[in-house]
Amino acid sequence: MFVDQQDSNASPARRTRKSERLLVLLFLLSLPFLNPWVRGDGVGYYAFARAPLVQHNLDFTEDYRHANESFRGPRLDESGQPRSYFRTSTGHLDNHFAVGPAILWTPFLLVTHAGVLLARALGSSVAADGFSAPYRITMALATAIYGFLGLLLAFRLTRQYVEERWALLATLAIWWASSLPVYMYFNPSWSHAHSAFAVALFLWYWHETRSSRALSQWLLLALIAGLMLNVYYPNAMVLAVLVFEAVPQYLSALRSGSRGGASEAPRLADLLVRHLFFGPIVLVCLLPTFVTRYILYGGAFESGYIPLRDWLWRSPAFLDVLFASDHSLLAWTPILLFAIAGLILFRWREPRVGAPFLAAFLAFYLFIACYPDWAGISSYGNRFFVSLTVLFILGLSVFLERLARIFRSRRAALATISAVLALFILWNVGLVFQWGTRLISARGPVSFSEVVHNQFFVVPRQFAADTHTYLFKRKALMQQIENSDRRQLEQHPPPP
Repeated sequence: MFVDQQDSNASPARRTRKSERLLVLLFLLSLPFLNPWVRGDGVGYYAFARAPLVQHNLDFTEDYRHANESFRGPRLDESGQPRSYFRTSTGHLDNHFAVGPAILWTPFLLVTHAGVLLARALGSSVAADGFSAPYRITMALATAIYGFLGLLLAFRLTRQYVEERWALLATLAIWWASSLPVYMYFNPSWSHAHSAFAVALFLWYWHETRSSRALSQWLLLALIAGLMLNVYYPNAMVLAVLVFEAVPQYLSALRSGSRGGASEAPRLADLLVRHLFFGPIVLVCLLPTFVTRYILYGGAFESGYIPLRDWLWRSPAFLDVLFASDHSLLAWTPILLFAIAGLILFRWREPRVGAPFLAAFLAFYLFIACYPDWAGISSYGNRFFVSLTVLFILGLSVFLERLARIFRSRRAALATISAVLALFILWNVGLVFQWGTRLISARGPVSFSEVVHNQFFVVPRQFAADTHTYLFKRKALMQQIENSDRRQLEQHPPPP
């Protein structure tokens, strides 16, 4: 491995502070790209925060009425009343989205609501309805903060296994060359940035306590797991790390018990106590989900999503999830190919940690491949995998460090790899621009030849003007995007 004299004289703590300060600076500089709107799936996610906060109930009528036109149109009749089709068996309006994002937004929104009420008492006319600008800006800012915290946790975990320069480059690359920025900035009312944070927090804490986890740490891990599942149901697949941790421990305990005598292996009774303690705590933490499902659908385990019996159990979309033009993982965000390759390398290099992490990725991949709407309908790339941001950062950093070995000098490796990553970022920014401005369809398959043509001939011509509009005249641009979505839905209406 290359030796850089300047780096070898720097303390790890100093390098860490410098890298983290850089990440914070870049995050602050990115905040003007926040788009404080509530639309699409975000209407449902945000309703779970707004309705209880402002109305103290789960009546989502006003959320339907204030939604974007393409969401509102099919759900309201000519008089502005919700159509009966969208009423559940309990009489409530359908809202099958998870409550976890609302849980994470609520501390921020409570402060904002108190400030708005105080301002109104002092004579302000700003509406205290949860829809006015202070609430939407707070929601968007909170989402970005959670997304950034997920990146920071991923960086801190990753630097324990690779040189900090590769951890930093991988963090920056996944930050801007994956689907994350769309859901961290452009669509902040959706759940994916929160999910990236929750999964990163769970895996980071699992990793930090894996060698010896006291009962109090099992409690905290269960609380984090409950939050992770409240935020996004597919995150249950991430619990595969606990299975891969537990199986060798139980086998070791059984072998130790059969031999008798003293052993460093954990006792079977201790393992059972820890896991039997963990499970019920997670279920208790899921009460917000169970209670809202019961109120809305009449059953604690009614998700409101496609029934499990209708999933693609016999014909999973394994290849389509990865390569299809319909919002696949690798065709839209190709940098993740190297992140996955790095996860495989990490499994062989650090099997005790790498095997559970790779198992979590594979379990998540299998879950999404069996889901009938695996493409995410209206999605940038395959948005479901934003949850695994922490794993992609780790995998990419391992791949980059391995790749650097083919260069004769550290400087050449760093310069070349940085340039290649910059190209991936530029490509992704251009594709986000195409998707966001609807140069390509937000739903369904896209033409790769059209994508490539736009990247080289259309995006360079329109990027500066549309970015200026986005930053300074955003309302008009958002209306233009909404009109485009509405026309597409009229031409290709979703199935009933």
